Amino acid sequence: MIDWLRGASVKKPLDPEIELGGTRVPIVLKRMRHARRLTLRLAPDGSEVRITLPSWAEGREALAFVHSRAGWLAEQHAKLPRRAAPQPGGEVRYRGRSLRIVWDTRAPRRPVVEGDTLKVGGPQAGLETRLKRWLEGEALALAEADMRDYCGIAGLDPVAMGLTRAQKRWGSCSEKNRIRINWRLVQAPDFVRRSVVAHEVAHLVHFDHSPAFHALLAQIFEGEIAAADRWLKEHGRSLYAAFG
Repeated sequence: MIDWLRGASVKKPLDPEIELGGTRVPIVLKRMRHARRLTLRLAPDGSEVRITLPSWAEGREALAFVHSRAGWLAEQHAKLPRRAAPQPGGEVRYRGRSLRIVWDTRAPRRPVVEGDTLKVGGPQAGLETRLKRWLEGEALALAEADMRDYCGIAGLDPVAMGLTRAQKRWGSCSEKNRIRINWRLVQAPDFVRRSVVAHEVAHLVHFDHSPAFHALLAQIFEGEIAAADRWLKEHGRSLYAAFG
């Protein structure tokens, strides 16, 4: 991520796309009323360049900023894990482990974990969809169990739990007491997923990031928040390599 304070105006129209590693990537501008500077990010899957701009900034200034940072964006794009659709004999990540996909048309369509393998049947067409649906189901079941754990520790009643496919946020908590987590966290080690659920449960009590919020989070989460945050910072983008 790069921030930029208001600079010189740009007169010439600029391309709303940028070439990164031989791929044309769209530039998406989003105005934020409370933003004070231009903020530049590359989508976790590299599908777009996102730039947030304040109300005073002109779109052409934002585009100029993006193009002026082409080198940095290209470096970030090159670091992204390449899309690799799961296939027989390949691997799928599940709770921090790599499971080898064993496909047999005679086996049940629903995937089953056996040791270091994931056995799945049915036709090969639609295999990726079946695996993704299974992972999403596992993600929801695990997150619901995590939520009940942390609500119990915090003295709260369980709340509704849902999944999100967001590319920016790992979790969210609405004012209607509904928690949502990114389904891709089922691929991460358990302590990472649980840290996100604990974070959102703490938001049920403190809808901010005040000292009281952090104190409650430290009270209910059994691990090290810093370690979980570090894992997501270092490996989070890798969770987007499969199931685009």
